Amino acid sequence: MNVKFEKVDAVNGLITIDLEKADYADKVEKALKDMRKKAQLPGFRPGQVPMGLLKKRFGAEATAEQINRLLGEKLYGYIREEKLSVLGEPLPSEKQQPVDFETQETMTFLFDVALAPEFDAKLSENDTVDYYNIEVTDEMVDNQVKAFASRAGRQEKVEEYQSRDMVKGILGQLDENGSVLEGGVQVEGAVMLPEYFKDEDEKKKFDGVKVNDVITINPNKAYAGNTVELKSLLKVDEEQVKELTGDFSFQIEEISRYVAAEVNQELFDQIYGEGAVKSEEEFRAAIKKGLEEEYANDSDYKFGLDLRSYLEARIGEQTYPEAMLKRVMAANNPGKEITDEEFANSIKELTWHLIKEQLADQYELKVEQADVMETAKMVARMQFAQYGMPNVPEDALTNYANSMLKDQRQAEGLVNRTVENKIIAKAKEAVKLNQKNVSMDEFNAMFK
Repeated sequence: MNVKFEKVDAVNGLITIDLEKADYADKVEKALKDMRKKAQLPGFRPGQVPMGLLKKRFGAEATAEQINRLLGEKLYGYIREEKLSVLGEPLPSEKQQPVDFETQETMTFLFDVALAPEFDAKLSENDTVDYYNIEVTDEMVDNQVKAFASRAGRQEKVEEYQSRDMVKGILGQLDENGSVLEGGVQVEGAVMLPEYFKDEDEKKKFDGVKVNDVITINPNKAYAGNTVELKSLLKVDEEQVKELTGDFSFQIEEISRYVAAEVNQELFDQIYGEGAVKSEEEFRAAIKKGLEEEYANDSDYKFGLDLRSYLEARIGEQTYPEAMLKRVMAANNPGKEITDEEFANSIKELTWHLIKEQLADQYELKVEQADVMETAKMVARMQFAQYGMPNVPEDALTNYANSMLKDQRQAEGLVNRTVENKIIAKAKEAVKLNQKNVSMDEFNAMFK
């Protein structure tokens, strides 16, 4: 057997594998003997089919199977041993001549390979990349205190209506004279939030009303004829809704107001755990620290984007074996037409993938299962924090992370995120950071 590589041009290569009968004959013979043990042909007992007959009927098939297996082993083994930077899978060459497995004893197989462009993306202190530090202001801490207090708040019954209160009572359909319609629609325990009425005149009818007051409202006007909202309020079907365009009486039985929790030890314990924070000063300090950690992740994300843009600009536009890569994409996506835009995007992502591979090699990065788990827990922690839960127990984070890792698509995304996080951490140490302090508004504006 002889394997050789020819570099057709900077980004295209050809691997040639020459096979002699001695390279595969023993493997074919063994495959036929194994087949004979199980073969069942008319007129012969199992395991007694003559080898000559098996070779005649299945010899070419067995030969092709063993040769294909041998070709795969040698092809990929050669690529690994020679450390060829191959993009995608090798494909049978368009120069390949037909092979007759029954008659030929010496065979030549040709494989086209796409080669990665050669560039240097390694980082050093000679590289400078912007890094944006988001300033945590007192106002941001104030807003977070209010958010925590609001989430921990409760509904309280009150006597007089104010904007944003919730009202509950009895709705009764009226006739054209303003009297209760006999047999008309009546709803007990009807709940409304007048602040969200579409009609301002209907909204004003609740100004200053008290428990046990009776007012006249028009639900159809209040909700601008929204069928879904009216069906829910009046407990009728869609056909009836269309007919209910008149006035209703509304006897107010209850008014509820949402009141934010007090900023005290009870709130501190609820947010950060019992005894972890003992004063409002410590509470604000803990909030500020949490925001700084959250925004540090945002800053790292932006740094990763800027690092990518910087390196893509530094290495410049690269030449790729477009014809070969389109063949690879077509083979991987049978029946799907790849548009020029999709191909251009895939090339852009391929370039970034190759850059990341160089950086991972430069820093000898390895991703262990424990690293991916930590990334999953970090994502879980951020998601819980968005819902006002910054102090989720470790076992709950672990369970949530495990559930994400069971989904193959999410798991792959977490692996990629882990790699990028490691690269970002190393890159921050390697390059010169052009530190810039910015407000949250200025930071967000960079993404518009």
